[in-house]
Amino acid sequence: MREITFGQAIREALAEEMRRDPGIFIIGEDVAEAGTPFKVLSGLVEEFGPARVIDSPISEAGITGLGVGAAMTGMRPVVDIMFGDFIGLAMDQIANQAAKVHYMSGGKLKAPLVVRTTLGATRRSAAQKIKCCTSSRALCRKVSTLFPLESPTSNVLVEIFRL
Repeated sequence: MREITFGQAIREALAEEMRRDPGIFIIGEDVAEAGTPFKVLSGLVEEFGPARVIDSPISEAGITGLGVGAAMTGMRPVVDIMFGDFIGLAMDQIANQAAKVHYMSGGKLKAPLVVRTTLGATRRSAAQKIKCCTSSRALCRKVSTLFPLESPTSNVLVEIFRL
């Protein structure tokens, strides 16, 4: 079996799914030109263009809210929150909007989206960018949370994106 890094697996899985489904797009801080601070998404904007790999302003709540709204219209957004420490800023949209919209709409709407982030970054990023706050997201009903511990193959991640 081929060994690849987390970053390679994520990039390959996203690219495979974006080729398969034109409704998938990525939005986040520095995802297009920079490919994220860890270069995980490098090359995707060249293949899919700036309409599907979208750099956004720094606003975790805004980015996630846009993703929830797009998901409710049938698109398949991948919201990239640069550092996991800031995902708390998006929890209203995740826990109170995306997770509940199916119930609140009487089953007429759903909001399938992927929120991707980096946890435990180790590049001298200061105290606000190194902790791992996993339990708060694991307790949210109707939200599936995945924290891989080993470098997965891209095939495993593709199956996760299709959930």
